[in-house]
Amino acid sequence: MSVSATDWPTSPLSAAATAFAALTCEPAPMTLDLDQLDPDAGLPAGVMTLTDLDTWLGKHRRAFAARDAVWRELVRRARLDGPQWVIAAVGLAMPALRRYAAQLASGYRGDRDDVDAEVLTGFLAALRERVDLAKPAPHAALCMAAFRAGHNLVRQSREYTPVDDVEHVTGPRTPTVPWGHPDLLVRRAVQLGLVDETDEQPYIDVRLGKKAIEPIAAGLDITADALRMRLGRIDTRLADALSRGLLTGAVSTDAAQLIAGQADRRAALRTSRAANSAGGSAASSGHLAQLTLLPSAA
Repeated sequence: MSVSATDWPTSPLSAAATAFAALTCEPAPMTLDLDQLDPDAGLPAGVMTLTDLDTWLGKHRRAFAARDAVWRELVRRARLDGPQWVIAAVGLAMPALRRYAAQLASGYRGDRDDVDAEVLTGFLAALRERVDLAKPAPHAALCMAAFRAGHNLVRQSREYTPVDDVEHVTGPRTPTVPWGHPDLLVRRAVQLGLVDETDEQPYIDVRLGKKAIEPIAAGLDITADALRMRLGRIDTRLADALSRGLLTGAVSTDAAQLIAGQADRRAALRTSRAANSAGGSAASSGHLAQLTLLPSAA
């Protein structure tokens, strides 16, 4: 399928739908191997084109486990495997996105394409970073993020009042408070040894920045589940430190020594795990090399 520049839609949602149609048409439509997904989700076996999968999901609207399994895989691929999977996710969500855009555009005084764009932007932001795949119903979470983005645009358009000269507007204009930011508490926790330095940015990105955990875990060469457990343990340490005033007040020598000892034990444990993992890989490679050197039975 080819689309000329003059035929390309101006509406963001229509443009995304056209791109999805190009990816899913013959002779090489995008497919998904359902055998690689949760075997207990109730999905059909084998490889399906995305359009056939969309049709199957439409006919099985109460197959919630199957829908969750498909959308977890779509989100994971959109985050890790390239822009074609971003288009695939948008295309499969298109009916809901168009429905929300139509509802929100009713009575909107601006350009309807602005609503389309905001709905699509909200969906993409959630797809890239916001939706936590450890939670149920990722498709619903993506669609609600899209609706909220469009709704905020419509609401703001109703609240907006033109002002000729903002400098003459009366009333308080409170400055942004430059202290007490959560980033500073995390930095304080790193300095005390409550958070390992290598975990500082991943923690800020996931917990404070609400970024997707999968690309961050891939960058650390660990699984997303392993990173979730690591961040959960940090949550516990930070909550305990806050309750004891360690992050907002002076720390006694005894407390500092205790924290340092715990940090040393964590570092030693990680080093040991890394060594064991490397040793296991090396041993497997050695066994394989020995097998290849054995004379054949013949």
